[in-house]
Amino acid sequence: MKLTQLFQKAAELENKTVAVAHAEDDEVLQAVKLAVDKEFARFLLIGHREKIRHMMEELDMSKRHVDIIHSETPESSARIAVQSVKSGNADVLMKGHLPTAVLLKAVLNKEYGLRSSRVLSHVAAFEVNGFDRLIYVTDAAMNIKPGLEELKQILENAVRVARAVGVNMPKAACLAAVETVNPAMEATLHAASLTQMNHRGQIRDCIVDGPLALDNAISELAARHKNISGIVAGQADILLVPSIETGNVLYKSLIHFADAKVGAILAGAKAPIALTSRADSAENKLYSIALALCTSEARHEEE
Repeated sequence: MKLTQLFQKAAELENKTVAVAHAEDDEVLQAVKLAVDKEFARFLLIGHREKIRHMMEELDMSKRHVDIIHSETPESSARIAVQSVKSGNADVLMKGHLPTAVLLKAVLNKEYGLRSSRVLSHVAAFEVNGFDRLIYVTDAAMNIKPGLEELKQILENAVRVARAVGVNMPKAACLAAVETVNPAMEATLHAASLTQMNHRGQIRDCIVDGPLALDNAISELAARHKNISGIVAGQADILLVPSIETGNVLYKSLIHFADAKVGAILAGAKAPIALTSRADSAENKLYSIALALCTSEARHEEE
């Protein structure tokens, strides 16, 4: 599967709106322009009205399907964008030109935020040359050193995203440095526990195996060489990492060494959040919008 296939899925959805917090960002507006041209959704651009209008003119961007809400500061932009989603005026939240911490503070606000009972986690869908499927990496940005219960919820968030895109029964690999359980390596203990929880029906709608090293999770040849069998070995859709360091290095290695394309969101809130780095290209931001929209539809179906 290609990330461009998300465009068609997103375009098939009706009456979807994306609220962009502090939209005064060239790459963000380029992504919005592409999304409007493809008729994905409507957009609420929150930020300094005149700056946004000027940037839209420079990009020769149509005002069709775009509304601007004036805001002076990143903090007020985050609040307005979150409130727009909370009230139902928007379906998806997107980060613009503001720090992630500012956006998350509004998301987690007890009065008007989007906090749910689930852990917030980052899910990145990668298109990597040589693979016939998207690879979902989680969690590379939010949870520093998750415990077993947090890992369970992080995995469940990724499963929801993969299923929303069309992977009916995602295969999830719990990554570690080795394939055997070692009491001195906590990642292997967590991986084995999650695998057992899946076998007992405590983690559903997916197939979980671990511990698995990265090569044995994604390469059938490597798995055969090490005599590792199972449905997940060599065929993983989801790569569950044991810590933020592992996830961050894997995420950035795929982009900078493998030239992979990516769409990334925060899952676990009451609405999906298109969360991209300021350094991400307009193309990757566009993929993130499409991924968030597809996940938004699945959220409504669950409700």
